[in-house]
Formats: sequence, structure tokens, C-alpha cells
Amino acid sequence: MSKLLHIVAISALISSAGYAYSIKYDTLYYSEQVAKLKSKAQREREAIAVLQAEWQYLDRPDRLQAAADQHLDLQALKIQQLARLSDLPNRPDRGDEIGLKLQALGLLEPTATPKDRSNEARTPSTQTPRR
Repeated sequence: MSKLLHIVAISALISSAGYAYSIKYDTLYYSEQVAKLKSKAQREREAIAVLQAEWQYLDRPDRLQAAADQHLDLQALKIQQLARLSDLPNRPDRGDEIGLKLQALGLLEPTATPKDRSNEARTPSTQTPRR
């Protein structure tokens, strides 16, 4: 019986050592993965910085003006091209689109309300006489 207990204890010790080694190697593997991701993130940051520097160079106003002068056939603005606000035609009146649709459906017709009916029912002959 004691041999069986020794065998169980030794096998438990060996399995715990194997489990500890597997945890160690998993930890090493994941730490390498983290280091690779950090270096990749740093390379991407450097690439973004290079692109930003290139954009700042390309977006300079003097360079854009030189490129426009070289490649575009632009002419100076003439005084005849300017227009006064009073020379422009007025925008046509579109009207109330919703109101026109409601009127087409007949929903804008005046309807008789109880108050209107009481006013219509009263005539000068039905007024109460004065004392």
C-alpha cells in the first residue's frame, strides 16, 4: 500500500512539474508575441509619421501655387466677370408644397365647428327683447 502511495505522489510531482513547464513556455510564447506586436506598432507609428511629413510637404501653399501655375492654364479675373447682387435674377417662389398637397386633397376647406353653428343660428329676429 505504501508503494502505491509513493507512486501516486511521484506521478503527482512529475505531472505538476510538467504543468509548470507548460505554463512557463506559454508565458514565453505570449511575451514574444507581445514584443512582436509592440515592434509592429512602433513601425506603423514611424510610417504614419513619414506620411504626415510627406503630406505637410505636399500641402504647402507655395508648392500648390507653383503646380497650379505650371499645369493649369488659369487667367486673371476680369472686371466684367464680377456681378452685383442686384444683377442676379431672383429665385422663383416655390410656394408651400405641403399646403398645396393638403389643398389638393381638400383638407384645407373650412369646417363648421359647434361655435360656428351657434353663431349661424342666431339671427336678429331671435334676439331677446330689451326691457
